[in-house]
Amino acid sequence: MSDQLTSTQAPTRLVLEGVPRLHFYEGGPRCPEDIILPSVLRAYLEYLGDADLGCKHCLGHNPNCKVFCSYSFFMGVTGAASFLSWKKGWHGDNVALFYMSEDPAAPERHAFAAIGYAHEWLEKQTSPDNKAFFRQRILESLQKGLPVIGYGLIGPPEACLITGYDEGGDVLIGWSFFQNVPDFNAGVEFEPSGYFRKRGWFQDTHCLLFVGEKGERPPLAESYRAALKWLLQVARTPQVKPSPDAPEGYKDRANGLAAYTAWAEHLLQDEAFPAGEEAVLKAHHSVHNDAVGSLAEVRWYGSQFLIEAINFLPYPMAEDLLHAAALYAGEHDLMWQVWNLAGGNGNPEAFRFMPDPAVRRQMADLIHQAGEKDARAASFIEQALAMDPG
Repeated sequence: MSDQLTSTQAPTRLVLEGVPRLHFYEGGPRCPEDIILPSVLRAYLEYLGDADLGCKHCLGHNPNCKVFCSYSFFMGVTGAASFLSWKKGWHGDNVALFYMSEDPAAPERHAFAAIGYAHEWLEKQTSPDNKAFFRQRILESLQKGLPVIGYGLIGPPEACLITGYDEGGDVLIGWSFFQNVPDFNAGVEFEPSGYFRKRGWFQDTHCLLFVGEKGERPPLAESYRAALKWLLQVARTPQVKPSPDAPEGYKDRANGLAAYTAWAEHLLQDEAFPAGEEAVLKAHHSVHNDAVGSLAEVRWYGSQFLIEAINFLPYPMAEDLLHAAALYAGEHDLMWQVWNLAGGNGNPEAFRFMPDPAVRRQMADLIHQAGEKDARAASFIEQALAMDPG
C-alpha cells in the first residue's frame, strides 16, 4: 500500500486542468463530435499529448471545418462508423454503442487495442464497500495525472471524463455531454473553468474505466485491418445474441443492415404519429431524429476513416475503400434530405410534419436508399480485405 494514496493521505481537492471540453455540437468552425465514446477517447489522448492518429490533411464538408483525425480514427476502431440499431418500438437508447455487440465493452476493447494502452473496468459489484472503493480508485488515478472515464454520473450511462475531485471525493469534477442538458443536470454545479461539480455521484455512476500504462502501439496498418474487419462484422450482424442476464434493451433489437428496415417500417406506422397528440409526436420524432443525426455523423466520419486507412494499407485495397468511403458520405447526404423533409436540421417544429404519411413515406424511402448504400459499402470493404496481401 505504500505506493497507493489513501483518501486520508490525498489532498482534499485536486483538479487536472486543461482536459479538452466535451459537448454536443454548438455550431462554429469546429466539426461536430456528437458520438460520445469516440469524442471522450479523442479528448483523453489529446490531454495526454498522444492524439497523433490518422491523417493530417483531411477537411470536413465545410471548408472551414477541420476534421479532428483522432476522432475519426476512434469512430472507426470502436465500430461506431458502421453502427446502426433499432429496437422494436420507440426507444431513446437506439444510438447507444454498447448495443453493437453481445459484449457491451467491445467498442472500448477494440479502441484500446488500437492505441496500445492498458485499461481496467471497475463495476459496482466488485467490492462490498463500493463507494469507498470507487472513491479510492478515482483519487489514485487523478493523483497520477490520469482522468477517469466514468459511465453515467450525469444523464444516461454514457462515458464522461472525471478530471478532479473536491471535499475529499464527496464532489467529483469533470466534463459530461449532459452537464448542460436541463433534463439531466438538476443539482449540478460548475467550476469557473466550466467543469461540472457533482455531489451524490456514486448512485448515478454505473461503472468506471481506468486508463493504464502506455504500451507499444500496434502498427497502424494492423489497427486499420482489425478495424475494417470489425466494421464489417458490426454492419452484417442483424441481431446480437447477448447472455441470458443481459439488459432488456438487447431484446427485439435489429442491428447493422437490418436496422434500416426496422427503422423505415416504424416510420410507416400511422398510429405512431397521431395528429394533435404533441407529446407522442415529440417523443417518437426524437427517437427518429436521433437516428438521423447519429447515422449522418458516424457515416461521414466513417468515410474519413476509410480515406485515412488507404495511407497505411497496401495499394490494391485503395480503390475499394474509396468506393466504400463515397457510399458512406452518400448516406450522410441522404440524412440531410430526411431532415429537409421536416423543415431542416434543428427545426424545433419538425415533429409537426410527422403525422403526414406522405412525408414519412419519403423518409422511409431515403432510409432504404441509405441501407442499400451501406450494403454496397460493406461489400467494398470485404473486397478490400480480400485484396490485402497481408
